[in-house]
Amino acid sequence: MFSFLQGKSQNQEISTITASFITEQIKLDGNLIEDAWRQAVHINNFIQREQVVGEAATEKTEIAILYDKNNLYIGIWCFQNDPNTIRAKSMQRDFDYTAEDNIQVIISTFNDGKNGYLFVVNPNGARADLQVYSLKEINMEWNGVWDVRTKITDEGWFAELVIPFSTFQFKNTENLSWGINFERNISAKNEQDTWQGWNQNYTINSLSTAGTLVGINNIGYTKRYELKPYLLSSYTKEATQEPVYPVKYGFDLNVNISPTLKLNLTTNTDFTQVESDRIAINLTRFDQFYPEKRDFFLEGYNQFSFRISHTDNLFYTRTIGIENLEPVPILAGARLVGKVGRSNLNFLSIQTEKLDTIPTTNNSVFRYKYDIGDQSYIGAIITSKINEHFSNLVFGLDAKFSTSNFLGNKNLDVYASFSKSFDDYKTNEKAMALKFYISYPNDFMDQSISFIGLYENFNPMLGFLTRTNYENLRYKFLLTPRWFTSLGINKLLLQPWEIGVYRKPGTNIIETFENQTSPLGFKLKSGDSFVFRFKQSYDNLEEEFELMDDIIIPISDYWMHQKEIELNTYDARKIKLKSKLVWGDFYTGKITNYNIELGINVNKHLNILNTYAYNDIKLPAISVKTYELTTKIDYSLNTRLNLVIYSQYNSLDEILFFNFRLHWIPKIGSDLYLVYNHELDEVKRQLNILRPSISSGAIKVVWRFTF
Repeated sequence: MFSFLQGKSQNQEISTITASFITEQIKLDGNLIEDAWRQAVHINNFIQREQVVGEAATEKTEIAILYDKNNLYIGIWCFQNDPNTIRAKSMQRDFDYTAEDNIQVIISTFNDGKNGYLFVVNPNGARADLQVYSLKEINMEWNGVWDVRTKITDEGWFAELVIPFSTFQFKNTENLSWGINFERNISAKNEQDTWQGWNQNYTINSLSTAGTLVGINNIGYTKRYELKPYLLSSYTKEATQEPVYPVKYGFDLNVNISPTLKLNLTTNTDFTQVESDRIAINLTRFDQFYPEKRDFFLEGYNQFSFRISHTDNLFYTRTIGIENLEPVPILAGARLVGKVGRSNLNFLSIQTEKLDTIPTTNNSVFRYKYDIGDQSYIGAIITSKINEHFSNLVFGLDAKFSTSNFLGNKNLDVYASFSKSFDDYKTNEKAMALKFYISYPNDFMDQSISFIGLYENFNPMLGFLTRTNYENLRYKFLLTPRWFTSLGINKLLLQPWEIGVYRKPGTNIIETFENQTSPLGFKLKSGDSFVFRFKQSYDNLEEEFELMDDIIIPISDYWMHQKEIELNTYDARKIKLKSKLVWGDFYTGKITNYNIELGINVNKHLNILNTYAYNDIKLPAISVKTYELTTKIDYSLNTRLNLVIYSQYNSLDEILFFNFRLHWIPKIGSDLYLVYNHELDEVKRQLNILRPSISSGAIKVVWRFTF
């Protein structure tokens, strides 16, 4: 394990790492004993971002990079003075890397200060990956093709990564220069070490502060095609019907048109293996937002985004292939993602099948962004949903100015957008939406102010809107000073204000007012945190709404005052707790709400996560209690074989649901899934575990070929 000492070292000022070309074969085993690793250039100048910003890392970390004509290899030496303090809780794919020791590698192949691929590894060899689009915009659901092996010894832990060049998109030039950065998290000390950009205003996602990877020359895609056919055998059984046993097949074909442009084709697309949604109790008068989980839609997901608010978006992929909460088969689809010069091109078109009274429908979106400077852009979007009954088109323009150098080393974002919808190729002046915001997201002070105008006839049928016909002004002000550190406090968590006002356009009628302040909050050096908040809200109901069966909230003006306590333990503990208590006014009565999340790390193979949500609502005519309970048991035999048992109970809907999902990765890029769902309805009236209302099962094989 001392082989790296014979390599070349670099001093603290160096921000460039050089990749070395190799002809010998690298055995992926985490040992790092090949001559190529000894001779490669090593970097070791890691600096603390947490706990003591600017100080040298307390543990030594070394990194070297190799490549051949097809792959990039990254060697990582994570030395630890006391290897017994290494915390590695997980083995499954896409593990919760915030909860344990890990090394993170971010690579910006376009070196544009915005877009990147983040790869995360823990000492057990568990893998996680995501796409990064800006400081706060990420796609956690992306799964790239890459592999890793790790080894733990009495000197620390060591990792060997291989990433095929076909996983990336990059400029087709002879000599490549990529942005790159590394971060090491040492859970026992709650310490975070980075190679570049260790200022606390930045994170590893801040690609404008990354270092540079050089030395990669004359590479391309020797394998331009990736074919992933699947075969599915399944059954579905409803209580009063005979079971059905459909067999289905289809494929995805990915074509690297060039190193910067990728075309994805799909037919008979199937999503049987997708994790189940949590059916949460909704006590608001607005629709609930569910994140996308289907593989085909996940690559480049955020590149299509055109946000109106935190959840509201002109393009929401779950409007495709789902109608009235029921799945609609996808006949075929195509997606083109990539970059030509400074132009970011993203196109998606999906044709869904005719189902009962729902006609076959084309769903298309084109998203364009033109890079300005290192971090800014101007852009446009067009969405369309067209079938024989209607057509819906939306056109939007936006621009964003971003910098990480405001006042020297501060982040600043300024954004503006305008969009308009057309139904049956007609529109009117009220079918539009506007947005403007200024954000100052930094460590000591985080401020933002925004205005949203979403008008009466605006109708993005491929999007998601929580509410319609409003003007919203919002101001957020957070302070996180690093005071009282001698008392074990990492930073205070204070919120002087967060104010939001919704009014009816063209009037002074306020529909909703929200205000919250946090006079006391802190995060300890141990990783535990506490926050106390006051919350105030006003809701002007012009129409009554059904809170739940037979419980109606009448038309009136409502002022509500609530208090909230949030207490969280450090995620890296063997037993972790996240809890929130809210109590106070709720329309015509009172509410007490508990939310508890309890995670138990039995060992690296077995992790259990329990969540419990409880509402005690007291209204003048009735009192009601609701609760949700979910349990997720995650057992990983190794990093390629994982069983998840997920159960949830919802007292309001009287649903008890079980999902069993076995996932085996026989080789990287290929998958076998075994899935079983078991649902029981009206469980308060009659509970018979062996007689489900609906049950279904499937076995699905996806195999990857490259040529």
